Amino acid sequence: MGSYRWVIASLLLFSTTINYMDRQVISYVKDYFCTPVAHGGFGWTDNDYADITSFFTAFYAGVTIIAGLVIDKIGTKLGLALSLITWSVFGMANAFAGSSVVVHAAVRSLFGIGEAGNFPASIKTVAEWFPKKERALATGIFNSGANIGAMIAALFVPWCLIYFGEATGWKMAYLITGGVGFIWLIFWFALYNPPSKCKQLGKEEFDHIHADDIAVHAAPSEDVALREKVSWWKLFRYPQTWAFFWGKFLTDGIWWFLLFWLPDYLKKQFGMDIHHIMWPTFIVYFISIFGSTFGGNLPRMMINSGMPVYKARMTSMFLIALLPLFLLLTQYFGDKAIFGNYASTLAIAVICIGAAAHQAWSANLFTTVSDMFPKKAIGSVTGIGGMAGGIGGVVMQKLSGILNTNYHSHPQTAYLIMFIICAFAYIIAWSIIRLLTARSPEILV
Repeated sequence: MGSYRWVIASLLLFSTTINYMDRQVISYVKDYFCTPVAHGGFGWTDNDYADITSFFTAFYAGVTIIAGLVIDKIGTKLGLALSLITWSVFGMANAFAGSSVVVHAAVRSLFGIGEAGNFPASIKTVAEWFPKKERALATGIFNSGANIGAMIAALFVPWCLIYFGEATGWKMAYLITGGVGFIWLIFWFALYNPPSKCKQLGKEEFDHIHADDIAVHAAPSEDVALREKVSWWKLFRYPQTWAFFWGKFLTDGIWWFLLFWLPDYLKKQFGMDIHHIMWPTFIVYFISIFGSTFGGNLPRMMINSGMPVYKARMTSMFLIALLPLFLLLTQYFGDKAIFGNYASTLAIAVICIGAAAHQAWSANLFTTVSDMFPKKAIGSVTGIGGMAGGIGGVVMQKLSGILNTNYHSHPQTAYLIMFIICAFAYIIAWSIIRLLTARSPEILV
């Protein structure tokens, strides 16, 4: 049997890498933007920064649901390409936004519109190219691009600021990271087509991809499955849709918090500067890759041992949801008065566990959509969940800004509150998903 489906997973991996690399730039230039004007910066406050990231997240959330509908209609090949072109153009445009908070918020919002299409298109592509037992692993692989992109940004953006100087470096960071996406487009158009139109795909692998359709004696042609429409409002009548909605709302904001505020946390908690935050943030995102791939493979091993898909998915997600509880120890281990010079290492280690757990959770949560819904509805449902996750992200961004402002002289308290929220979010989300899907995990619309 061929393995061309893993080439497709690799394309999605690189797309997601570029997506997160572009997204992550702002977290490393925050320190310069928040430097007083008298010292050469923009003079922004924590609330200004939170407003900009919130605008991005809000537009990302609002457009994700529309992006899912559009991708269901026009297909994954054109949908993902248009999405990447949009976010790359406006990512580069950020370099020309100047010091105005309003202009940055506007450009970042347009950037969010483009980024909104990546995950609906990628999840739909996985559903088209992989049988159910391989989808969590394929999702884990492409979802690890979130970590790789963040890792690249963790090293590249500080390097830009150091090499070009902060006044020019932040512009170069936006321009270079934004331009990389256009290289990916060449490979996407050269290598990707739906399975029914892909010349590189052999019959044996094609049959393997559609094994689930054959197993239930319901194997409509792929063209029909992709062409048939599902009412957006009809999807909201199913508890499975709400299960995905609440799962994303409660947990996506945790990842947004780590992406946009981790460098700020390291600076305020341990006094690190731009030179010192590079490797700790790199390590956090690097460790998260193992969470994404292991989390995606865990239910696959259970399914291969004979466990039903739903039970394997929920068992895996429950075990994963317990791991973020370690985040309750972050500020204890990060106390220099107790652990001295080891405090930062111990705190980062705990954050690594939480970040890896999120990626493992995310790989499985995304895959519940393709488990529970037919292919023709996956883009729309993923868009609904993306909207929910974006709303949760806005809440976490604004809360982070408010707490950091109110506890300006004691940022440790602000981050203690944030890490407590992060710790309990997953087990609450799992309980809601289990409650809503226990009776009927799968639907046919």
